[in-house]
Amino acid sequence: MSEAQSIQWFPGHMTRTRRQIEKYLKQVDVVAEIIDARIPVSSRNPVLHQIIQSKPRVILMNKCDIADPAQTSRWVEYYKSQGIRALPIDCRTGKGLNRFIPLVRDVLSERIAGWEAKGMVGRTIRVMVVGIPNVGKSSLINRLSKNAKANVEDRPGVTRSNQWFTIGKGFDLLDTPGVLWPKFEDKAVGERLAFTGAVKDDVVDTEGLSCRLLEVLRDSYPEAVKKRYKLEEVDIAERKGYELLEMIGKKRGMLISGGEIDTERASIVILDEFRSGTLGRITLERAGE
Repeated sequence: MSEAQSIQWFPGHMTRTRRQIEKYLKQVDVVAEIIDARIPVSSRNPVLHQIIQSKPRVILMNKCDIADPAQTSRWVEYYKSQGIRALPIDCRTGKGLNRFIPLVRDVLSERIAGWEAKGMVGRTIRVMVVGIPNVGKSSLINRLSKNAKANVEDRPGVTRSNQWFTIGKGFDLLDTPGVLWPKFEDKAVGERLAFTGAVKDDVVDTEGLSCRLLEVLRDSYPEAVKKRYKLEEVDIAERKGYELLEMIGKKRGMLISGGEIDTERASIVILDEFRSGTLGRITLERAGE
C-alpha cells in the first residue's frame, strides 16, 4: 500500500473562528456538533472538544444516507456509551431532522425544568452549530430554518461569519464557519478528510489521493469497487492503487492521444463517485477500532 499523504490546511480565518466560538459559547445552551457519518473520528475537531468542554452537546451524523448503516448504528451506541447523544441525519433529504428539536429538548430537560421553575416558561433555546468545513452545517440550517438561507456551496470554507437563525418557536441556531485544526498529527486523519472533500482539492495531489482511496476501498469494501467498475477479484487482489486507477481509466475509455490513460480524469471521477455515494454506502472508520 502506498504511503499516506501529509495534508495540512489551516486558513487564517479559522483562527478567528476559534475565537468567535469561544466568545459566543457563553450565549448558547447547547452545542450541536455536526460530523461526517463516513468518518466519525476524523471529522471531529479535537480543538472544538477543548473549547466546548462541559457545555451540553449533541452529535449530528450527517450524510448517513451514503454511510454504511451498520457502522452508523454502532457509532450511535458508541457515543451513547460515552454519555453523548448522537443522531444520524441527511441534510440533502432531511432524513432524521424531525428528531433534532426533540433530542435537544431531551438533553436540556433538567435545565428547561429549572427555567420553568423560575417562571421562564418558553425561554428561547439557543443552539450553536459547529463542525469542520463542508460537513453540512449550512445545509442543516437551511433545512431547519426554511425561510432564512445560509450560504451553501459544495466546497470547504464558504461560511465566514456567525449568523443567527430562528428554526421554530423558541428555538434559535447560531451558524459558525467550519474550522479545522492547525496540524493533523495522524496522516490518516488528514487523508480521510481529503477523501470526503473537507480539505480543498487544490492543496492535495488528487491522483495520489484517489490511489490511496482505491487501496482503502480494496481492503474494506472490495465488492463496491468490483461492482461499480466492473472488475473481478483477480483484478483487484493485492493491486496497488495506481494499477487500479489505470485499470478503471482504461475500462471507462478515459484515453488521451497515443492511447495513454488519462489518470487525472479517472482520479477526479473516483473521488466524485465516492463523495456522492455512487460507489455505495461506505464508512471508513469503525466503532471500537
